[in-house]
Amino acid sequence: MINSKKQKQPTNKAQDEQQLQVVNLSKSYGKKKVIIDISLNVKRGEVIGLLGPNGCGKTTCFCMLIGLLKPNSGKIMINGMDVTSLSMHKRCKLGIGYLPQDGSIFRDLSVADNIMAALEFREDLKKSQRQEELERLLKDFALQGIRESKGLILSGGERRRTEMARLLAMNPSFALLDEPFAGVDPIAVDSIKEMVTGLVNKGIGVIINDHNVASTLSLCDRSYVIGEGVIIAEGTAKEIVNNKKVR
Repeated sequence: MINSKKQKQPTNKAQDEQQLQVVNLSKSYGKKKVIIDISLNVKRGEVIGLLGPNGCGKTTCFCMLIGLLKPNSGKIMINGMDVTSLSMHKRCKLGIGYLPQDGSIFRDLSVADNIMAALEFREDLKKSQRQEELERLLKDFALQGIRESKGLILSGGERRRTEMARLLAMNPSFALLDEPFAGVDPIAVDSIKEMVTGLVNKGIGVIINDHNVASTLSLCDRSYVIGEGVIIAEGTAKEIVNNKKVR
């Protein structure tokens, strides 16, 4: 299994510039304002949470980050590059990985083939290197014993591990996790926490959008709380819990 102990990441000016940044992002549907002038950022090797009640706008914000929705105004930047108008596919090539809430694995493919399907997009790897990377990911995510199992028979935890391995196969700089704790049992929640910590230890910046506030806050360096389309609080877990605006 991947190293679950969070390690302090070395910092320097170059690394500080490697961040996913949102500047004054807004989204409306007709006259209804869903997101209003939201700004946030995540650096590589950092975990941030995107929290808030149902209908507050956090899912809309998340969808704009990954490229599923276009904002009405504002900018989304990757390492200083404006990617606001780029497709989800192009953002992926620039280093944004995405773990959707709903099951995203191919149900009729084996665990190994699901991961290899992602590795096939890696133009920087030769065939032999893809196979080596596959074996490493199967080992790191404790998937060797079910490598030939089809996606349709996997448990919630096994599916999440496969999806996380496939995400990492794309070699992302930033990982956006949409409801990673949804549909999994308490034991699997701990496993997912370990996997997120493993991403951070590899220098990947992580954004988590989840309703499981306790689990999310326990992982995050910082969190943003959205209420009625605006950020009403930002800070560490302790600062969020003690903030009267979010009670």
